[in-house]
Amino acid sequence: MTSWLLALVPTYGVWLMAAATFLSCLALPVPCSILMLTAGGFAAAGDLDLYALLAGALAGAVAGDQTGYRLGALGGHPLLARIGKSPARAALIARAVAQMETRGALGIFLTRWLFAPVGPYANFAAGALGWSWARFTLWGVAGEAVWVGLYCGLGYGFAGNIQAATDYAGSLLGILAGGAAMAAAAWWLVNSLKQDKGKGA
Repeated sequence: MTSWLLALVPTYGVWLMAAATFLSCLALPVPCSILMLTAGGFAAAGDLDLYALLAGALAGAVAGDQTGYRLGALGGHPLLARIGKSPARAALIARAVAQMETRGALGIFLTRWLFAPVGPYANFAAGALGWSWARFTLWGVAGEAVWVGLYCGLGYGFAGNIQAATDYAGSLLGILAGGAAMAAAAWWLVNSLKQDKGKGA
């Protein structure tokens, strides 16, 4: 399936990326990262317009997030229970909820790109748990912009060398994950010190 989709990139680039990111954000198994890297390479070769590609991929991702959120809002907890019948999906839903409970809006931002497999389930969970639509949308769009920009940009920068771009993306995400963990720990420490100081006063 992946080879077939990749062959369609130069012909249907922008529309294909919009459809792929939309479906991916609804938890359908679409190889979006590879598609974006490939499309970025075609943009570097002049076969696709980079800005149109970025806009199409971002529009699809945001539309997918919004659809997932609305489905979650309509279906509520019964929808989460139905989706979570599979142990693997139940674990992803639990991770999504944990991200939102421990990190708040930052959790939505991070599940767009750093913890991308959790992202679609965070969409459903945010709607089902009654999250503010404006808050969800603001942080969701910001996170999707990072996801799309990172992968399309790496594909463009490596001019179609998918293996090198994939390796670099993995290393970069590892560094960013470490940085995010350190920032979260620092935030927790500062918050704890403030609370202790307040109690002492």
